[in-house]
Amino acid sequence: MTSQTLQKVDHSALKTNQLFIILLNILAFIINQPILTAFVALVLGIGAVLKTPGFGFVYKSIFKPRGWMKPDVLEDNPEPHRFSQIVGFSFLLVGAISLFLGFIGLGWTLVWIVIALASLNAFGGFCVGCAVYYWLARFNLPGFGKQPPAGTFPGAKPKAGVTA
Repeated sequence: MTSQTLQKVDHSALKTNQLFIILLNILAFIINQPILTAFVALVLGIGAVLKTPGFGFVYKSIFKPRGWMKPDVLEDNPEPHRFSQIVGFSFLLVGAISLFLGFIGLGWTLVWIVIALASLNAFGGFCVGCAVYYWLARFNLPGFGKQPPAGTFPGAKPKAGVTA
């Protein structure tokens, strides 16, 4: 691994994003409302463009000020998390479009893939999209220039106090 500059990333904002992705998409499935999945996709897309977790505003404006979630700021790379959000956006967008066009099996399958991956990240601390980002970086693909923080398995949440 090469020396790199890490940034401070609040993993509580990331977790809030994942929890809202999970909850809103499960609700969309239960009440059979693909428009809710399209909404989640839109929020993720806007978040990716703004370089922030899509539902991070809920954390910053509600959860953090009320003390419902404490900051979990770690030295990390924000780019893999943004890449994961773009992948989630893409899957949910195609899923929602599929649902609106009547391809129910394909649509809900894509939605449930996002739910499963967001759950793995939120509850297991492993980001598959981040792991894919780091894997692509090993091939020196343009736009994929970061390496995992020192001592961190690609895709795993960095440990507190670990720096490059």
